[in-house]
Amino acid sequence: MTQAHGDHLEAAVELLERSLSYTRVMLADVRPDNLDRATPCASWTLGRLLIHMEDALDAFTEAAAGRVEVSPTPPTTTTVDALREKACALLGAWTSARPVAVVVGDKDVDAALLVGTAALEITAHGWDVGQATGRRTPIPGPLATGLLPVAQRVVAPADRGRRFGHALTVPSSASSDHRLLAYLGRSDNEDLTGPPHVDSGEPPARPEVAS
Repeated sequence: MTQAHGDHLEAAVELLERSLSYTRVMLADVRPDNLDRATPCASWTLGRLLIHMEDALDAFTEAAAGRVEVSPTPPTTTTVDALREKACALLGAWTSARPVAVVVGDKDVDAALLVGTAALEITAHGWDVGQATGRRTPIPGPLATGLLPVAQRVVAPADRGRRFGHALTVPSSASSDHRLLAYLGRSDNEDLTGPPHVDSGEPPARPEVAS
């Protein structure tokens, strides 16, 4: 591993740690009686989103060993406590792991990019959870600033209308969290009863990573 790659991976792990900290706060208001609430993800209830989040945590933890399968896992029930435990396992795995690349399906993905993608997905879905529960804590500015270049690299045009909504236009003066959300097709001014942020009715599947 080169020094530059090590530095990039270390920065990505630090971004991952901040994304997990934010999302842990968003999970605080999840209760059994609100799992049927709508989320910004089309056709996904809060409970269904949590199942997807658990599988994503498993997948990104698995990736620390250098390979991850992309086939979706069978739906199961999940709990916030399980998510917290798996979040700790994810951070621990990447704190000690130092692969240069990870085999994702049939392609090699730069490890730092994959960890950055994990941070992006965890943060976006943490925000989704906060919208569903009513907490609605904004994504911290420095975290959003660090994630926007990752989003610009991994969200491909083909993902629009499937995994993400179309990018929204925001003024140049918009805060970094609003710019990130807009790029992901989300808006914190949108009523959850209206059009969804993410135009996807597909079953939860393991995360996809663009090279």
